[in-house]
Amino acid sequence: MAALGTYASPLVNDAARDIADSLVVAVNTTVTVVSGVYAKVPGSAILARYVKASYQNDPYRSLLEACLVFFMVWYFASNKYKPGKQNKEIKLTEKEIQELIDEWEPEPLVQPVTDAQRLELDKQPIICGPSGPKLRLADGKERLNLASFNFLGAMSQESTKEKAIAAVRKHGVGTCGPCGFYGTIDVHINLEQEIARFMGVENAIVYSQGFTTVGSVIPAFAKRGDIIVADAGVSFAVQIGLQISRSIVKYYKHNDMEDLERVLQQLQKEFAAKKKPLTRRFIVTEGLSVNHADVCPLPQILELKHKYKYRLILEESFSLGVLGPRGAGVCDHFNIPPSEVDIITATLANALGSAGGFCCGSKEIVEHQRLGGQGYVFSASLPALLAVSAIEGIKYLEAHPEQLVRLRENSNTMRLALEKGVQGVDVQGEPGAPILHVRFKDPNVASRSRDDQERALQDCVDECIRNGVLVTRAKYVLDQEVNVPRPSIRVAITAAHTKKEVEKAAAVVAAAVKKTLKTIR
Repeated sequence: MAALGTYASPLVNDAARDIADSLVVAVNTTVTVVSGVYAKVPGSAILARYVKASYQNDPYRSLLEACLVFFMVWYFASNKYKPGKQNKEIKLTEKEIQELIDEWEPEPLVQPVTDAQRLELDKQPIICGPSGPKLRLADGKERLNLASFNFLGAMSQESTKEKAIAAVRKHGVGTCGPCGFYGTIDVHINLEQEIARFMGVENAIVYSQGFTTVGSVIPAFAKRGDIIVADAGVSFAVQIGLQISRSIVKYYKHNDMEDLERVLQQLQKEFAAKKKPLTRRFIVTEGLSVNHADVCPLPQILELKHKYKYRLILEESFSLGVLGPRGAGVCDHFNIPPSEVDIITATLANALGSAGGFCCGSKEIVEHQRLGGQGYVFSASLPALLAVSAIEGIKYLEAHPEQLVRLRENSNTMRLALEKGVQGVDVQGEPGAPILHVRFKDPNVASRSRDDQERALQDCVDECIRNGVLVTRAKYVLDQEVNVPRPSIRVAITAAHTKKEVEKAAAVVAAAVKKTLKTIR
């Protein structure tokens, strides 16, 4: 065995040497082929130098990158879960299926109605017939309407109805398309021209919804990072526009010019200290506040606007057709050229008795919104009958300036009668303004919770309705609005009522408030 081992040893060594040589040749050949192929790949030399330098300078980095490459290969090579394409199906027995059905409790489609919401629904009056200065409710009795913003009575004009009927027969009930896509017809162009002429500006643009007009205009110009200084008493529609813009919003106290200047000075100091880049800056306010029934001090606002180099967005939904010798809004009221205000917005649904809204100003301001105003671009255009009604509303306002005088007289009559007729309440409203808010001033009542005050005010409203006058509580979106005003009864005045009707309505409201105060004290 020893001799055999000695004899076989050279043979084994030679065989192993041949195998090793073959392996070395194979490896060398493989490396040579791979190197040749790799060298032909564009950029391979750069990658090789990068790997070599990376390994020499930071081997841990090369290890991390290798792990990342391995993870990527594993991730893309592994099987992915695809809903609906899995062959594995869990078989359940009939008993198990029934148990799952019995245990399932679906979420309600809407949240349960609260006690306050139930009270409001139960107290909601039902109107039978057309809207106007007088309404007929479901009980068949007629009431004086002090809940509508039909300030001039334009909604009830026969000429407006006739023109609207003719527009329906000619154009149909709607356009079924946005303004930029087969939605613009001749009456829209005519309405924009009429608005621009009446307001005394270069151009105007019409939106199909009044509430969303200012909510589209503000974000069309103010973007993320821009500065907006807004009146703390602006309506919910304006607040929606501020929110959608995603701008930096600072509020100043309602109609307080000292506080406005304080906010503007503070922002100026912040920009100077932090050297922030130049941004768009706006002041936003309402001509006639629907929440407070007072007029903004436009001359002082314009002075601060020019001093601190801001642009002004003026919302005139409740001042259009109300303020000024011509009813052209707060600029007309203060005899200020509309060109001093950068952007003016308003609804057509109040004094003009139609629907929709508009924005007016310079040509550049208007044309920008034809592609940047969300409510204009993505909503179906205003129906022709409403556009014609708005044109007739403007014509009615211009042809009957005495309605403005009567509106202010009725407003002053109502305000003075309520102030003299009942104690313990605060009647808030600018002289001549067609909106009044009646709020509790008595400490025994005003100190109670908001729900208690709302219920007491609703008792006043119900008593007024029983005695022939339709009024309403001011409604707010409590969980979304900023600086929600105190609860109030909102009284809307119209020029369509006679002085005797206004005095009668004031007596009814005063008597209802007195009765409620006696009950809850």
